[in-house]
Amino acid sequence: MTAKISSTEPNLDPEDWDEFSRASHAALDDMIAFLRTVRDRKVWQQLPAEAAERFDTALPHEPRDLAEVLDEFKSSIAPYTTGNAHPLFMGWVHGAGTPAGMVAEMLAGGLNANCGGRNHVGINVENQITRWAAELFGFPDNSSGLFVTGTSMANLMGLLVARTAALGESCKSQGLGGFPQLTAYTSEQVHSCVTRAAEMSGVGSDNLRLIPVDAAGAMRVDLLAEAIETDIRQGARPFLVVGTAGTVNTGAFDDLNELSALCRRHGLWFHVDGAFGAMCSLSPDLRPLLSGIERADSVAFDFHKWAHVPYDAGFLLVRDPDIHRRTFSSPAAYLSRASSGLAAGEVWPCDLGPDLSRGFRALKTWLTFQTLGAKQIGACIDHSCRVAKHLEAMIEQSDLFEMRAPVRLNIVCFGLKTQTDDKLNEAIVIDLHQRGVAAPSTTRLNGRLVIRAAIVNHRTTEGDMDQFVQELSRSALRVTLAQMKGRIEVEPVHEPEIKAGVFRA
Repeated sequence: MTAKISSTEPNLDPEDWDEFSRASHAALDDMIAFLRTVRDRKVWQQLPAEAAERFDTALPHEPRDLAEVLDEFKSSIAPYTTGNAHPLFMGWVHGAGTPAGMVAEMLAGGLNANCGGRNHVGINVENQITRWAAELFGFPDNSSGLFVTGTSMANLMGLLVARTAALGESCKSQGLGGFPQLTAYTSEQVHSCVTRAAEMSGVGSDNLRLIPVDAAGAMRVDLLAEAIETDIRQGARPFLVVGTAGTVNTGAFDDLNELSALCRRHGLWFHVDGAFGAMCSLSPDLRPLLSGIERADSVAFDFHKWAHVPYDAGFLLVRDPDIHRRTFSSPAAYLSRASSGLAAGEVWPCDLGPDLSRGFRALKTWLTFQTLGAKQIGACIDHSCRVAKHLEAMIEQSDLFEMRAPVRLNIVCFGLKTQTDDKLNEAIVIDLHQRGVAAPSTTRLNGRLVIRAAIVNHRTTEGDMDQFVQELSRSALRVTLAQMKGRIEVEPVHEPEIKAGVFRA
């Protein structure tokens, strides 16, 4: 017998399911068209003031028609996001997503499963992806893993697991005050989230040793060994080395084999920050860059970067599942396990990380790999590296720009020739953004501000790079004219002025 819902009782389901279905199908069609026509739009555009006012209103107390709200989404939200689906978005290492991944997000939203634990298929899917990750990196089959927001969180959790391995579970209750000072080691090119992890974990950023890099951008293992010996002599407790697989500035790789050997000699935990570079394991040509990762104790990486799973889908993989569990498990009566039924299961995801309420991130990763296949994703990684080399070749032939670092993977760093004012490089990037034609970013190398193009998007082609270089020349002319007028702010320049300019790539 089915209970009947009274029309007078509060209910959050639609009153008219058929109308809801029509509006929802229209929204899906709109998003498919949005992705299909991504090249027809600007890469990025500023949210206009009149649209911004829509997001400065009071809490709504009465319902609105779904179709009306979706229209507002189309006009005031969809055009003004980051733009990383566009092939000329190259500012940061952002994945572009896929249509299949978008559908997976819809399916996961419909299921609305809490994947913090309990006995349901969401846990099976996440465990399957843990085994896939172990296969990719040569880890044991029984390794443990967990979806998190991103590599920033995964690096913090990896540090906490390393802390437990060094000090035991008592550090969870007693804190770090009764132990020798812990010290950790990483490259001076490491992502800033590792420094934040040291701060948030109680180790302290002053106790994170930043080791210089060689000409290739890899951590100097000889200097690392010296730093470890110095700390030991001074009574500190070295416990962790963080290697980098793909630095954020240039895409350089540390020598993971040498790092793992050094860690073994000193009994240190070896963690790898592989935010995007770890996905090189999907490419037979690039996989040798990761040699030694199979001997790491833990790896942090993102499926939402080079595997293009929709945001967010970070992951932590840990070789020793027992240490992983002991780091985060915290028994509570309301989380007790049963021998069968919905509360069954020995280890739940909430035992492996800080979150109890967790979305079904595993589904979009599962569906992405099932529909596209690891080989196709790996081929797109190879392709983006070839596109980066194409851009490098064009910059090397340019009369305007010069390379500021070798292209080791997919990141191209360059700047204007024979100029000492970094504001011009920055102004060029801002002009490209404001015109909506391309979205590189800036970074600093050897004390200089440079233009940085990270080629991650699976849609980006060599033809896009040809267009990008043309737009670079146009922006260089615009900012140079602005500078000649005594101000760096970019003003509109008429097309004839641009065509008559002496700047060319």
